[in-house]
Amino acid sequence: MSNRVCISLDAMGGDHGPSTVVPGAAIARERHPEMTFLMFGDEAVVRPLVEAEPRLKGAVEIRHTTVSVAMDDKPSQAVRQGRGKSSMWRAIQAVRDGEAQAAVSAGNTGALMAMSKICLKTMAGIERPAIACLWPTVRGESVVLDVGATIGTDAEHLVEMAVMGSAMARIVLDLERPTVGLLNVGTEEMKGNEAVKEAARLLRETELSNFTYYGFVEGNDLGRGTTDVVVTEGFTGNIALKTAEGTAKQIGSYLKAAMGRTLSAKIGYLFARQAFAALREKMNPSRANGGVFLGLEGIVIKSHGSENAQGFASAVDLAHDMAQHDLMRTIREMLEQTPAVAPA
Repeated sequence: MSNRVCISLDAMGGDHGPSTVVPGAAIARERHPEMTFLMFGDEAVVRPLVEAEPRLKGAVEIRHTTVSVAMDDKPSQAVRQGRGKSSMWRAIQAVRDGEAQAAVSAGNTGALMAMSKICLKTMAGIERPAIACLWPTVRGESVVLDVGATIGTDAEHLVEMAVMGSAMARIVLDLERPTVGLLNVGTEEMKGNEAVKEAARLLRETELSNFTYYGFVEGNDLGRGTTDVVVTEGFTGNIALKTAEGTAKQIGSYLKAAMGRTLSAKIGYLFARQAFAALREKMNPSRANGGVFLGLEGIVIKSHGSENAQGFASAVDLAHDMAQHDLMRTIREMLEQTPAVAPA
């Protein structure tokens, strides 16, 4: 396996564009000196930022584009106006053409998914792609999918996601045999809709060599880290993700208000500030920024659009790991070894 990894970046994507993408790439390259980048965007804006960053010296090739996708563009509009020429499309195309091993964008999620599906196509044996994310838990981290790629599902798609999520867990969490749970309204076998119950039956009855099916898990199991991988459909997964993000911010606001309420609380904070700093770091979404588009013929990572440079660097780190450890090969091998979803 070659150590050299080239990542293509949509330099114009997100709320802050190159002012976040360029320093984020620099932070990531400091951690992975062998990494190089193809940056797609307005050269007049991107080049001065790259040249001002010594950590990127000799590591960036800038590809000029005049079209960028706005955060509020409809996916159909973005594809129609940006196909073949936008910074987002060309970053994805670089993966398709073998120039880069993974693409990262902080741009419009719907547009990124639509362009990725058109440009890269889905893998053989995969019905629909899914977005997987790393979820902080009391045990460490888990992989949760789908967090918003598609609405609605069937049993076969849930099983496909179990395979893809397990492949990601093996690489990112360094687990030989991850445990997989299906998110449900209860742990009893008779609970849930027909798709979830049928997926559970398939996973129970299929000979699984690369992961272990745990059973049903509930919403409170997400934070507990009951399983290494949690599988659900995109509607439920996206609501769970946004609820968790909102709760983390709510707790932070409560703590800040409580620590400044009285003199004794302020004094207590001085003694406990290291513990609070550790808690803030644990709950910081920038640590686990980056949604992986699974099920495509190529690796695409979606960074939060509002992330700072440190958060974008986390998404680039994830792309690096996925590429260096050959996520695509791992998914293909696991699909072939899981009879219920083996490509025809």
